[in-house]
Formats: sequence, C-alpha cells, structure tokens
Amino acid sequence: MKKALTLLIATALFLGILAGCSAGGSNSSGDGEGSSDKVELKVFIGQPRFKEQYETYIDQFIAKQKEEKGRDVTVKLELPSVNEADQLLKTRLASGDSPDVFAIHAINDIPVYDKAGYLEDLSGEPFVEKLYDTVKPMVSRDDRVLAVPLETLQWGFVYNKDIFEENGLEVPKTLTEMKAVVKELEDKGITPFIRAYKDSYIPQLFLPLTVGALESTSNKGFVDSMNAGEGSFEDLKGMFDIIDLVHAHGTDRPFEVGQDQGAAAFASGQAAMWVQGPWMAESMLATNEKFNFGVAPLPINDDESATLINLGASTSLAVSKESKVKDVAKDFINYILDDEDSSAFYESLGFNPLSTVHTFETYPWLEESSKYVEEGKVYQDPTIPSAVKSASEKMLQSYYADDASQEDVIAELDRAWEEYNKVNK
Repeated sequence: MKKALTLLIATALFLGILAGCSAGGSNSSGDGEGSSDKVELKVFIGQPRFKEQYETYIDQFIAKQKEEKGRDVTVKLELPSVNEADQLLKTRLASGDSPDVFAIHAINDIPVYDKAGYLEDLSGEPFVEKLYDTVKPMVSRDDRVLAVPLETLQWGFVYNKDIFEENGLEVPKTLTEMKAVVKELEDKGITPFIRAYKDSYIPQLFLPLTVGALESTSNKGFVDSMNAGEGSFEDLKGMFDIIDLVHAHGTDRPFEVGQDQGAAAFASGQAAMWVQGPWMAESMLATNEKFNFGVAPLPINDDESATLINLGASTSLAVSKESKVKDVAKDFINYILDDEDSSAFYESLGFNPLSTVHTFETYPWLEESSKYVEEGKVYQDPTIPSAVKSASEKMLQSYYADDASQEDVIAELDRAWEEYNKVNK
C-alpha cells in the first residue's frame, strides 16, 4: 500500500512537470515568471486629464505587442484624481495589490518607494540610453535607474521678452548684470519684478533656486551635510542677495496678490520679470494670449557658472517589484521612449523633450531654457525636506513683512531640518 502510494505521488509529480514543460512554449516570460500569450497589465497614473492621450498610446502598445511578440495584451488603466492618487497607491502597495506599472513623483517619491522595496531596477533597459544625461540622475538612486520620466520642469525666472527687446536689454547672467537691468528698467519707469506673496509657496521658490545653484558650485555637499546634522543655512547666507534685490524692486501690495493675480499682472505688462516657473503659462496666456515671455536661469551671485536652470522630474513611471508580468511591464516602460512613437506622444501631452528620440518643437517660451538643458547647464532640483520648505514659506513671508531677520530665517530652517533628521533616523 505504501509503495503504491509512493508510485502514485511520483507519477502525479512527473505528469505535473510534463504539463508545465509542454506549456512553457506559450507561457514563458522574459523573467521566468510564467506570463501567458494573454496578459493583463495594470497601469496606474494619477492624471485623468490625459485620458485620451494615454488610451491612444496604450492602443498602439497593444498593437505592437501583438505584431512583434504575438501577445494578446489587455491593459487595465486606472486614472485616479491627483488628490486621491498618492494615498490610493500607497494603500494598494501596502495591501499587496500592486499595479504592474505606476506613476510616482521622481524627486519626492523614488527615495521613499525604493527604501520600501517597491521599485524594480530598470538600469539595463533600452530606454535608459535614450535619456538626456541631465535627466537620468533625477530618476536614479544609488546608480540604479528606477523609473522613466514623463514630466520635467525647467525653470528659474520668467521675463517679458517684448519689454527686454524694446529697451535693448540682455538677459542677465550674473547678479551685477541683474542689478544693472533693474536700474535701467526703473530709469525708464518700468517696474522690474512682480511680487506676489499671498500664496506662500511663491516666496518659497527662492529656496530650491538658491540651494540648488549654490550646492552645484560653491557649496557642494550642502544637502548631505544638512542630512548628517553637520551643516547650517549660515553657509548659504549669500542667498539673501537675490532675495533682497527682488523684494526691493517689485510691484506694490504683494501680500494682497496671489499666483493668479500675479500671472494677470505679469501678462499685462505691469513688470518685466517674475521669479516663477512655466507652470503659470496657462494663467498668463489666459490674460494675454499673445504674451511673449521666456524662461531663464536666475543669477544669484557673480559666478556665471552658478546661473543654471533648475531641472526637476515629477511624474515618472515605475515597475512594481511584485509584478507577475515584468517582461510586459518593461516592454511598456521602454515603449514610453519608443524611437518612432514617443515624440508624438510627449507632444500630445504637452510635456518637455527629455530624450534623444524627442524631435518635436517645444513651447516657444521654453526655447531658451531647453538649450540650457541640452547643454547640461542645469542642476537637479535639490531634495529639500517638505518640512523645511514649509518653514521657508512662513519665514520668508515674515522676512518680507519685516517681522523676521535673516538670522531668524536661518535658525528656523536649521531647526526644521534638524527635526526632520530626528524623525527619519
């Protein structure tokens, strides 16, 4: 009886192995994970406003998979609202119900999600070699590429091209040149800067602009030293030079003006410059559809090598380490930078070119900043803790209102970073 039972079990195991081998020709995956000719790929992107563009591109991917690999791929696309996406994704990942491909914010999320073990290493994928060298570090961690970027931001300050051209002004590349431009504008009765402090994030913009530029040149390693509890914003006290210059030469009643009012004022010619980013383009063009403006790097001192574009990546696509169809997921990630189709896709989304495969014409106001990106004259948007950014919002508003000194601002930024270190160590 025991012998017969042993023989029966052995036979069953053999038949199971045989069945698995016979299915291997049609059910094998590039990662050996058993994906079938019929595959469901779950894609999660918190950008419902681009539903049509994503669905069109996914249809092209499905057709390409069928034609080139004989796969019948079904894509389950989730497009939650921006407000819901972050928490919903975290819940899905924590519960083991991970999408195969999901969108994250490159700068903010890659360190967090990588530490939690959710991100597949994509370093060996073909798309990596197509990225601009200036873009690749923004989706990397410890020399591993962990996502393909969709949206990038390139910014510094925006300026009214017509005002500059009509007055024979060149875009300044040093702080001294900026002071000269300010003087010439005021001599002609033109207000140099828009000041809009009602929305606290606007004063805060000086933080990444100054930290990024200084860390790239005279203060290398500043962020690491702050994370180690060894640095101080006292080391960056020179950042107040540009902050003070802008504040002293701007429009009236800044604490009554928010981003939309600032955009309207700028587009109607009330000032020549604004320390803002191209994300305000839609609001500016809503006031003046023919508004002629550009994006340039903000000079913070007299070191021209520090006058660089702030380049950051936001929405990027990662592959889940838990995916059961990684081969298809990676095919999809690579298709995002397809040699033939990617350029039209990014153009339809209104995103910036970030790869050698992107040949479309960018927005006219980004022509100047795009040249800086192509030439590598950029710094990566610095990884500053959100608590420190929040502290800078409050303190810079107080500083502009003469309720806080430079020393007060520095002390509070240092304190906020120290608190961050205590929580995260």
